[in-house]
Amino acid sequence: MQRIILFSIFLCCLISSQAFAFWVWTPETRKWVNPKYAVKETPQKQLEYGLEVAKSEDYKKAEAEMFKLIKHYPKAREAAEAQFYIAEFQEKQDDFNKAFKSYQMVINKYPFTQRTNEVVRRQYEMASALLDGRAEKKEGFWAKVAISNVNVEEIFKQVIKNAPYGEFAAPAQYKIGLFLKEEGLLQEARDAFEKTVNDYPDSEWAKAARYQIALADADRSAEAAYDQKITASAIEEFKEFVKDYPDAELSREAKGRISKLREKEAENYFLVAQFYEKQKQYAAAKVYYSTIINDYKDTVWAKQALENIQALGKKK
Repeated sequence: MQRIILFSIFLCCLISSQAFAFWVWTPETRKWVNPKYAVKETPQKQLEYGLEVAKSEDYKKAEAEMFKLIKHYPKAREAAEAQFYIAEFQEKQDDFNKAFKSYQMVINKYPFTQRTNEVVRRQYEMASALLDGRAEKKEGFWAKVAISNVNVEEIFKQVIKNAPYGEFAAPAQYKIGLFLKEEGLLQEARDAFEKTVNDYPDSEWAKAARYQIALADADRSAEAAYDQKITASAIEEFKEFVKDYPDAELSREAKGRISKLREKEAENYFLVAQFYEKQKQYAAAKVYYSTIINDYKDTVWAKQALENIQALGKKK
């Protein structure tokens, strides 16, 4: 019995000594603290420690140190800085969705921070990298998963909301159009480009947006064989672009687009004429062939239309 009591006392002492090995007495606070969970005595020192940890690229630990600062010094000036660095560390770890939300928290939680412009720039650059494929070059399975979970359009919209008259607002609105175009949402893309022109008419992005509107209509016209309205609209938009920006590099491309669209218009008229010809409605067919001959002399369809209209006389 006595042996059991002595063994129990020894075991308790052993456990106690091991437990206290993780704790340290600090004269400043006159408390026992666990260094693993302890925070530095000032928010500035805690911030500096977190940044020092980040130098070793242990971003998870650095992030944890910044969270510790926010928890223990929520009203300190350094808290906003800590939140900013949390977002930065998450971005470095390719967790773009978390990084976007953490950057936004800097503005939402600390509205008087001097980091607002920097946050907007970081969000814009992050969304731009995702849009143009730079972020997709990241290696690793989880990086690819992180990218797939990000809503690029949402980030660009937040950039505009954060600074509607800032330097990134117009390009963000324009790039929403590019994103929607890549998704195959041509009408929605056109609306986004039109919003760029309407909201930021004096910006350099308005000119590019006007060209993209014409391109969107040109792409939409390819979806309908007999709907000439969209094609005609695209031609007029390209013509207006050339008229307003005659010296622009895109104007030469616009002229080429106009030529191709006129070929498409002539082809559509030719198809309609053939349809009426097969239905033995020769008068209607002649009207469409004549339109090609008179209005589309510069197209490859004019010669064929002339031959067909001559052949109609024999059929009649």
